[in-house]
Amino acid sequence: MGIRITFAAFGFVAALAGCSEATKTVDEVARRSAKAAVAETLVSRFPLVPKAVVTPFTDCIIDNSSGSEIFKFAKAAVVGTDETTVALITDVLGRPATQQCAPKASHAALAG
Repeated sequence: MGIRITFAAFGFVAALAGCSEATKTVDEVARRSAKAAVAETLVSRFPLVPKAVVTPFTDCIIDNSSGSEIFKFAKAAVVGTDETTVALITDVLGRPATQQCAPKASHAALAG
C-alpha cells in the first residue's frame, strides 16, 4: 500500500511540474503578445512617445500590469487594439511604479 501511495504522490508531483511548465509557456506567449499590442498602441495612439522609448515604455507597462491585464493586452494583439486598450495603458501608466520605471527606462534608451 505504501508503494502505491508513493507512486501516486510521484505522479501528482510530475503532473504539477508539467502544469507549471505549460503555465510558464502560456504566460510567456501572453506577455509577448501583450507587448506587441502595447507597442502598437503606443505608436498609433500616443504620438508624443518617441519611437526610441516605445520598447522601454512597453516593458514598464507590462511589468506593472496584473495577469488579467496582460491577457487583455494579449487579446488585443489578436482582435485589434481599441479605446479599451488605450484606457488600460493609460491606467497602468498612471501607477506609481510605472511612473518610476518609465523615466528611467526612457533615459537609458535615449542615452544608449
